[in-house]
Amino acid sequence: MSTGRRIRWDHLSTVVSAAILLGAELIGAGLAAGWAVAALFEASWEWEVGFEAVFGLLALYGIYRFVMKAKSIEPFVEG
Repeated sequence: MSTGRRIRWDHLSTVVSAAILLGAELIGAGLAAGWAVAALFEASWEWEVGFEAVFGLLALYGIYRFVMKAKSIEPFVEG
């Protein structure tokens, strides 16, 4: 039983490709920011890892928000 919905592979591949590119940049920037903030405050290794985790989670949230917004502009299914 087909519902008549088709996956738009062109939209899906565009959004996934952009999310990979954006994700690599955001994760890298988040980890670098955590390292830089820890160095600025001369924090211990545990604090450095904590800062990197916080900025990494913010980066993951940014990727999630990007994909949700892109999905609303370029829907993955039609029908």
